[in-house]
Amino acid sequence: MSSRPTVEAAVERSRDSARARWARWRSLAPTLLLTALGAGAAWMIAKGIFGTRGAFFAPVAAIITLGLTVGARLERAIEVSVGVPLGIALADVLVLEVGSGPIQLVCIVFIATSVAILVGGGPLLTSQAAVSAVLVVTLQPPTSGLTFTRAADALIGCGVALLLNFVIAPIDPMRLVRREAVPVLVELAGVLDDVASALADRDRADAIAALQRARDIDGRTERFLEALTIGRETAFAAPARFSQRSSLAVYSEAGGQLDLAVRNVRVLARGVLRAVETGDHVPPPVPDAIRELRSAVLALGPWLEDPKQVDQVRRPAIAAARDATMVLDMTTNLSVSVIVAQVRSAAVDLLRVTGVDGERARALIRGEDVGAER
Repeated sequence: MSSRPTVEAAVERSRDSARARWARWRSLAPTLLLTALGAGAAWMIAKGIFGTRGAFFAPVAAIITLGLTVGARLERAIEVSVGVPLGIALADVLVLEVGSGPIQLVCIVFIATSVAILVGGGPLLTSQAAVSAVLVVTLQPPTSGLTFTRAADALIGCGVALLLNFVIAPIDPMRLVRREAVPVLVELAGVLDDVASALADRDRADAIAALQRARDIDGRTERFLEALTIGRETAFAAPARFSQRSSLAVYSEAGGQLDLAVRNVRVLARGVLRAVETGDHVPPPVPDAIRELRSAVLALGPWLEDPKQVDQVRRPAIAAARDATMVLDMTTNLSVSVIVAQVRSAAVDLLRVTGVDGERARALIRGEDVGAER
């Protein structure tokens, strides 16, 4: 009887794991299909040009270039198109000179990777030079002098991958960026709401939970910043996505400041937890100011879609900073000072998300540039 809860828990974990795997497959299915199509197309093209023996590196290069990650495909293609021919050429020359065998393999791989590093290659270029050299030495050693067939083979694979990724089936950068931005904004607003409630209720458990939730935003923020990188790469290289460059620029400028806002909110959550644990008195306007920050964060989504709605972000951010600052006249409590400082910092970050420079943002929250907020 005692083992029944354990079994039920194991079954539930298995179900959760299966759902997670299914969800991951669904998100990766388009990339998996694109990779398979790229491998097949590259093999057919290389086989038609070089014959069966010369069609090995093309599908491999296509698979590596496309990969499971959407981003950095242009960079991967460049590194593969350099690394594979480099490894092949070096191995061809060295095998013709010293032959093939275990000792020769060690020497050739060392030389290939060393040359790759010396020409400034990254990890992918270096590893591809090594793998290509290994394949030449162990599977396809040259028998009739030097040939550029296999190098051209790799270039075909890279070319097919880039054609699929940037011309035939480029991703939608704005759709990708919007999809990754929403979870960050929703979670950040949720954290601010939790922090304000924990502070108002003096609830230590809620304050700990809010701090943990703030820490968990990092993964979402990283995915958002990665999406921005992928979006810029695609808008730069894919002709069909050139028109999205200006829209992406707004998100790109906002991304770095939003990351800073997330960090400041995390510090704010730590300050609130400390105030609750030490029993320091925090006047009621402080939780209200934190909720005003939440309103500013929620307004960022509509603003990103329509820059004309900028006041919906700036006004609550400025109000949060000013309302929190006025509390300093009521108390000299250190915990309050720390919390107010983080509210002000987060407000500045949110203002800078909307394009306000740092000096002006600080002037706004001090009330020195009232006309600029209209």
